[in-house]
Amino acid sequence: MSAATPQPHATHTVLGAGPAGTGLARELVRRGHPVRLVDRRGEDPGAAGVERFAADVSTADGARAAIGDATVVYHCVNVGYHLQAEVMPRVQEAVLAAVEATGARLVVLDTLYPYGETGGAVMTEDSPWQATSRKGRMRAELDERYLAAHRAGRARVVLGRSADFVGPGVLNSSLGATVFPGALTGGEVAGLGDIDLPHSYTYIGDVAAGLATLGERPEGDGRVWHLPTAPAVSTREILTMIEKRVGRPFGITVLAEPRPFGPFDERFMAEYAEMFYQHTEPQIMDSSAFERSFGMAPKPLADTVDATVTWYEEWLRSR
Repeated sequence: MSAATPQPHATHTVLGAGPAGTGLARELVRRGHPVRLVDRRGEDPGAAGVERFAADVSTADGARAAIGDATVVYHCVNVGYHLQAEVMPRVQEAVLAAVEATGARLVVLDTLYPYGETGGAVMTEDSPWQATSRKGRMRAELDERYLAAHRAGRARVVLGRSADFVGPGVLNSSLGATVFPGALTGGEVAGLGDIDLPHSYTYIGDVAAGLATLGERPEGDGRVWHLPTAPAVSTREILTMIEKRVGRPFGITVLAEPRPFGPFDERFMAEYAEMFYQHTEPQIMDSSAFERSFGMAPKPLADTVDATVTWYEEWLRSR
Protein backbone atom coordinates (compact mmCIF):
# COMPACT_ATOMS: atom_id res chain seq x y z
CA MET A 1 0.00 0.00 0.00
CA SER A 2 1.52 3.33 -1.01
CA ALA A 3 1.65 6.19 1.49
CA ALA A 4 1.82 8.77 -1.31
CA THR A 5 0.96 9.12 -4.96
CA PRO A 6 3.69 7.10 -6.72
CA GLN A 7 6.07 8.96 -8.97
CA PRO A 8 6.06 7.46 -12.46
CA HIS A 9 9.82 7.09 -12.65
CA ALA A 10 10.98 6.35 -9.09
CA THR A 11 14.26 4.86 -10.26
CA HIS A 12 16.06 4.74 -6.89
CA THR A 13 14.27 2.79 -4.16
CA VAL A 14 15.62 2.79 -0.60
CA LEU A 15 14.45 -0.05 1.65
CA GLY A 16 14.59 0.91 5.33
CA ALA A 17 13.85 4.34 6.82
CA GLY A 18 16.28 4.40 9.73
CA PRO A 19 19.09 7.00 9.93
CA ALA A 20 21.01 5.40 7.05
CA GLY A 21 18.04 4.91 4.73
CA THR A 22 16.55 8.33 5.40
CA GLY A 23 19.93 10.02 4.99
CA LEU A 24 20.50 8.11 1.76
CA ALA A 25 17.10 9.14 0.40
CA ARG A 26 17.93 12.79 1.05
CA GLU A 27 21.36 12.40 -0.54
CA LEU A 28 19.85 10.84 -3.67
CA VAL A 29 17.32 13.67 -3.96
CA ARG A 30 20.18 16.16 -3.59
CA ARG A 31 21.87 14.41 -6.52
CA GLY A 32 18.76 14.81 -8.64
CA HIS A 33 17.30 11.30 -8.50
CA PRO A 34 13.62 10.43 -8.08
CA VAL A 35 13.49 8.44 -4.83
CA ARG A 36 11.09 6.09 -3.09
CA LEU A 37 11.69 5.36 0.61
CA VAL A 38 10.14 2.16 1.97
CA ASP A 39 9.41 0.81 5.41
CA ARG A 40 6.52 -0.98 7.09
CA ARG A 41 4.72 2.26 8.07
CA GLY A 42 5.31 4.60 5.15
CA GLU A 43 5.25 7.64 7.42
CA ASP A 44 6.84 10.91 6.29
CA PRO A 45 10.22 11.39 8.04
CA GLY A 46 10.56 14.93 6.70
CA ALA A 47 12.61 13.99 3.65
CA ALA A 48 11.51 16.54 1.05
CA GLY A 49 11.05 15.24 -2.48
CA VAL A 50 10.88 11.60 -1.41
CA GLU A 51 7.96 9.32 -2.22
CA ARG A 52 6.96 7.24 0.80
CA PHE A 53 5.78 3.67 0.44
CA ALA A 54 4.62 1.14 3.04
CA ALA A 55 5.58 -2.50 2.55
CA ASP A 56 6.92 -5.51 4.43
CA VAL A 57 9.99 -6.41 2.37
CA SER A 58 10.52 -9.65 4.27
CA THR A 59 7.76 -11.07 2.05
CA ALA A 60 8.00 -11.76 -1.68
CA ASP A 61 4.92 -9.68 -2.51
CA GLY A 62 6.00 -6.82 -0.28
CA ALA A 63 9.50 -6.65 -1.75
CA ARG A 64 8.22 -6.79 -5.32
CA ALA A 65 5.66 -4.05 -4.69
CA ALA A 66 8.22 -1.86 -2.93
CA ILE A 67 10.81 -2.15 -5.68
CA GLY A 68 8.37 -1.45 -8.49
CA ASP A 69 10.15 -0.10 -11.57
CA ALA A 70 13.33 0.92 -9.75
CA THR A 71 16.62 0.64 -11.58
CA VAL A 72 18.65 0.79 -8.35
CA VAL A 73 17.56 -0.65 -4.99
CA TYR A 74 19.34 0.09 -1.72
CA HIS A 75 18.91 -2.43 1.09
CA CYS A 76 19.22 -0.48 4.35
CA VAL A 77 16.72 -2.58 6.28
CA ASN A 78 17.52 -3.43 9.87
CA VAL A 79 15.41 -4.98 12.61
CA GLY A 80 15.56 -5.34 16.38
CA TYR A 81 18.74 -7.03 17.50
CA HIS A 82 16.88 -10.02 18.93
CA LEU A 83 15.11 -10.55 15.57
CA GLN A 84 18.05 -10.28 13.19
CA ALA A 85 18.97 -13.95 12.85
CA GLU A 86 15.34 -14.81 12.07
CA VAL A 87 14.28 -11.86 9.89
CA MET A 88 17.33 -10.70 7.92
CA PRO A 89 17.60 -13.95 5.86
CA ARG A 90 13.93 -13.60 4.94
CA VAL A 91 14.50 -10.03 3.82
CA GLN A 92 17.45 -11.14 1.69
CA GLU A 93 15.47 -13.92 0.04
CA ALA A 94 12.57 -11.60 -0.83
CA VAL A 95 14.71 -8.69 -2.01
CA LEU A 96 17.05 -10.85 -4.09
CA ALA A 97 14.09 -12.53 -5.78
CA ALA A 98 12.59 -9.14 -6.58
CA VAL A 99 15.72 -7.65 -8.14
CA GLU A 100 16.35 -10.87 -10.06
CA ALA A 101 12.84 -10.55 -11.52
CA THR A 102 13.10 -6.86 -12.37
CA GLY A 103 16.77 -6.49 -13.30
CA ALA A 104 17.36 -3.70 -10.78
CA ARG A 105 20.83 -3.28 -9.35
CA LEU A 106 21.12 -3.95 -5.60
CA VAL A 107 23.28 -1.91 -3.20
CA VAL A 108 23.48 -3.50 0.26
CA LEU A 109 24.43 -1.65 3.45
CA ASP A 110 26.58 -4.06 5.42
CA THR A 111 28.47 -4.31 8.71
CA LEU A 112 31.94 -5.40 9.82
CA TYR A 113 30.48 -8.46 11.56
CA PRO A 114 31.65 -11.04 8.98
CA TYR A 115 35.30 -10.39 9.87
CA GLY A 116 34.77 -11.48 13.46
CA GLU A 117 37.58 -11.04 15.96
CA THR A 118 40.72 -9.73 14.26
CA GLY A 119 43.09 -9.38 17.22
CA GLY A 120 43.26 -5.69 16.36
CA ALA A 121 44.41 -6.16 12.76
CA VAL A 122 43.32 -3.45 10.33
CA MET A 123 40.23 -4.53 8.40
CA THR A 124 40.38 -4.13 4.64
CA GLU A 125 38.18 -5.61 1.93
CA ASP A 126 40.72 -8.45 1.69
CA SER A 127 40.52 -9.41 5.37
CA PRO A 128 39.34 -12.98 6.01
CA TRP A 129 35.78 -13.60 7.11
CA GLN A 130 36.24 -15.52 10.35
CA ALA A 131 33.21 -14.64 12.45
CA THR A 132 32.33 -17.08 15.22
CA SER A 133 29.33 -15.20 16.68
CA ARG A 134 25.81 -16.14 15.61
CA LYS A 135 25.14 -12.72 14.09
CA GLY A 136 28.55 -12.56 12.46
CA ARG A 137 28.12 -15.96 10.81
CA MET A 138 24.63 -14.98 9.69
CA ARG A 139 25.92 -11.79 8.08
CA ALA A 140 28.76 -13.65 6.38
CA GLU A 141 26.34 -16.22 4.98
CA LEU A 142 24.07 -13.49 3.64
CA ASP A 143 27.01 -11.74 2.01
CA GLU A 144 28.19 -14.95 0.38
CA ARG A 145 24.72 -15.39 -1.12
CA TYR A 146 24.65 -11.83 -2.43
CA LEU A 147 28.02 -12.23 -4.11
CA ALA A 148 27.13 -15.69 -5.42
CA ALA A 149 24.00 -14.26 -7.03
CA HIS A 150 26.16 -11.64 -8.73
CA ARG A 151 28.74 -14.17 -9.92
CA ALA A 152 25.98 -16.39 -11.33
CA GLY A 153 24.52 -13.46 -13.26
CA ARG A 154 21.20 -13.63 -11.43
CA ALA A 155 21.52 -10.10 -10.01
CA ARG A 156 23.90 -7.16 -10.03
CA VAL A 157 24.97 -6.59 -6.42
CA VAL A 158 27.45 -4.46 -4.50
CA LEU A 159 28.04 -4.33 -0.72
CA GLY A 160 29.05 -1.23 1.26
CA ARG A 161 30.36 -1.94 4.76
CA SER A 162 30.29 0.60 7.56
CA ALA A 163 31.81 0.81 11.02
CA ASP A 164 29.68 1.97 13.97
CA PHE A 165 27.44 4.89 12.96
CA VAL A 166 27.81 8.38 14.38
CA GLY A 167 26.10 11.59 13.40
CA PRO A 168 22.77 13.44 13.24
CA GLY A 169 19.80 11.16 13.79
CA VAL A 170 21.91 8.27 15.11
CA LEU A 171 20.56 7.14 18.48
CA ASN A 172 21.20 3.40 18.80
CA SER A 173 24.96 3.40 18.52
CA SER A 174 27.82 3.17 20.97
CA LEU A 175 28.46 6.81 19.99
CA GLY A 176 24.84 7.90 20.03
CA ALA A 177 22.19 8.35 22.72
CA THR A 178 24.43 6.73 25.37
CA VAL A 179 26.84 9.64 24.94
CA PHE A 180 25.52 12.93 23.56
CA PRO A 181 22.47 13.60 25.79
CA GLY A 182 24.56 13.06 28.93
CA ALA A 183 27.35 15.20 27.54
CA LEU A 184 24.95 18.06 26.84
CA THR A 185 23.03 17.90 30.12
CA GLY A 186 25.88 17.26 32.53
CA GLY A 187 24.93 13.64 33.09
CA GLU A 188 26.85 10.42 32.66
CA VAL A 189 27.94 9.04 29.31
CA ALA A 190 28.75 5.42 28.56
CA GLY A 191 31.99 4.07 27.21
CA LEU A 192 31.91 0.45 26.10
CA GLY A 193 34.82 -1.86 26.88
CA ASP A 194 38.33 -0.41 26.64
CA ILE A 195 37.83 3.18 25.51
CA ASP A 196 41.58 3.68 25.05
CA LEU A 197 41.68 1.33 22.07
CA PRO A 198 41.40 2.73 18.53
CA HIS A 199 37.89 2.35 17.20
CA SER A 200 36.48 3.30 13.79
CA TYR A 201 33.24 5.27 13.54
CA THR A 202 31.57 6.07 10.22
CA TYR A 203 29.77 9.40 9.83
CA ILE A 204 26.16 8.76 8.82
CA GLY A 205 26.45 11.33 6.03
CA ASP A 206 29.38 9.39 4.57
CA VAL A 207 27.30 6.21 4.74
CA ALA A 208 24.63 7.95 2.65
CA ALA A 209 27.06 9.49 0.19
CA GLY A 210 29.02 6.26 -0.17
CA LEU A 211 25.94 4.17 -0.89
CA ALA A 212 24.63 6.77 -3.35
CA THR A 213 27.98 6.68 -5.14
CA LEU A 214 27.83 2.89 -5.40
CA GLY A 215 24.32 3.26 -6.79
CA GLU A 216 25.56 5.63 -9.48
CA ARG A 217 28.75 3.72 -10.33
CA PRO A 218 28.02 0.18 -11.56
CA GLU A 219 31.71 -0.44 -12.22
CA GLY A 220 31.96 -1.14 -8.49
CA ASP A 221 29.51 -4.07 -8.61
CA GLY A 222 30.29 -7.61 -7.55
CA ARG A 223 32.36 -6.94 -4.47
CA VAL A 224 32.55 -5.50 -0.95
CA TRP A 225 33.58 -1.88 -0.39
CA HIS A 226 34.38 -0.15 2.89
CA LEU A 227 32.42 3.11 3.00
CA PRO A 228 34.46 6.27 3.69
CA THR A 229 35.49 6.30 7.34
CA ALA A 230 37.82 8.67 9.18
CA PRO A 231 41.04 7.19 10.59
CA ALA A 232 40.44 5.36 13.86
CA VAL A 233 41.24 7.07 17.14
CA SER A 234 40.41 5.98 20.67
CA THR A 235 36.88 6.46 21.93
CA ARG A 236 38.36 8.43 24.84
CA GLU A 237 39.86 10.88 22.35
CA ILE A 238 36.45 11.38 20.76
CA LEU A 239 34.85 11.89 24.18
CA THR A 240 37.47 14.55 24.88
CA MET A 241 36.56 16.23 21.58
CA ILE A 242 32.91 16.23 22.67
CA GLU A 243 33.83 17.74 26.06
CA LYS A 244 35.63 20.60 24.31
CA ARG A 245 32.70 21.13 21.95
CA VAL A 246 30.07 21.27 24.72
CA GLY A 247 32.30 23.33 27.01
CA ARG A 248 31.97 21.15 30.10
CA PRO A 249 33.45 17.93 31.48
CA PHE A 250 31.19 14.94 32.01
CA GLY A 251 31.35 11.69 33.86
CA ILE A 252 32.14 8.51 31.94
CA THR A 253 30.64 5.21 33.02
CA VAL A 254 32.82 2.51 31.52
CA LEU A 255 30.92 -0.70 30.83
CA ALA A 256 33.61 -3.36 31.07
CA GLU A 257 31.00 -5.97 30.15
CA PRO A 258 27.53 -5.79 28.60
CA ARG A 259 24.88 -4.34 30.90
CA PRO A 260 21.91 -2.01 30.37
CA PHE A 261 22.61 1.71 29.95
CA GLY A 262 20.45 4.44 28.40
CA PRO A 263 18.71 3.18 25.24
CA PHE A 264 20.48 -0.18 25.49
CA ASP A 265 18.07 -2.21 27.58
CA GLU A 266 18.60 -5.64 29.11
CA ARG A 267 17.27 -7.53 26.09
CA PHE A 268 19.50 -5.61 23.69
CA MET A 269 22.60 -6.07 25.82
CA ALA A 270 21.95 -9.79 26.22
CA GLU A 271 21.85 -10.08 22.42
CA TYR A 272 24.86 -7.80 22.00
CA ALA A 273 27.08 -9.77 24.38
CA GLU A 274 28.50 -11.96 21.60
CA MET A 275 29.56 -8.82 19.70
CA PHE A 276 31.20 -7.11 22.68
CA TYR A 277 34.62 -8.16 21.40
CA GLN A 278 34.36 -5.07 19.19
CA HIS A 279 35.07 -3.01 22.32
CA THR A 280 37.78 -5.18 23.85
CA GLU A 281 40.15 -5.21 20.87
CA PRO A 282 41.06 -2.47 18.40
CA GLN A 283 38.36 -2.03 15.75
CA ILE A 284 40.16 -0.42 12.82
CA MET A 285 38.54 -0.14 9.39
CA ASP A 286 40.47 0.98 6.30
CA SER A 287 38.38 2.66 3.59
CA SER A 288 41.25 3.80 1.37
CA ALA A 289 40.19 1.56 -1.55
CA PHE A 290 36.83 3.35 -1.81
CA GLU A 291 38.45 6.75 -1.36
CA ARG A 292 40.94 6.10 -4.19
CA SER A 293 38.44 4.49 -6.55
CA PHE A 294 35.62 7.00 -6.16
CA GLY A 295 37.46 10.15 -5.09
CA MET A 296 35.51 10.61 -1.87
CA ALA A 297 37.13 11.49 1.47
CA PRO A 298 35.44 10.90 4.84
CA LYS A 299 34.26 13.79 6.99
CA PRO A 300 36.92 14.73 9.57
CA LEU A 301 36.05 13.58 13.09
CA ALA A 302 36.07 17.13 14.46
CA ASP A 303 33.41 18.13 11.93
CA THR A 304 31.45 14.98 12.74
CA VAL A 305 31.45 15.88 16.43
CA ASP A 306 30.28 19.43 15.64
CA ALA A 307 27.42 18.22 13.44
CA THR A 308 26.33 15.58 15.93
CA VAL A 309 26.36 17.90 18.94
CA THR A 310 24.32 20.47 17.00
CA TRP A 311 21.73 17.83 16.06
CA TYR A 312 21.46 16.52 19.63
CA GLU A 313 21.04 20.06 20.98
CA GLU A 314 18.03 20.52 18.71
CA TRP A 315 16.75 17.01 19.49
CA LEU A 316 16.86 17.63 23.24
CA ARG A 317 15.08 20.98 22.86
CA SER A 318 12.28 19.28 20.94
CA ARG A 319 11.62 16.64 23.58
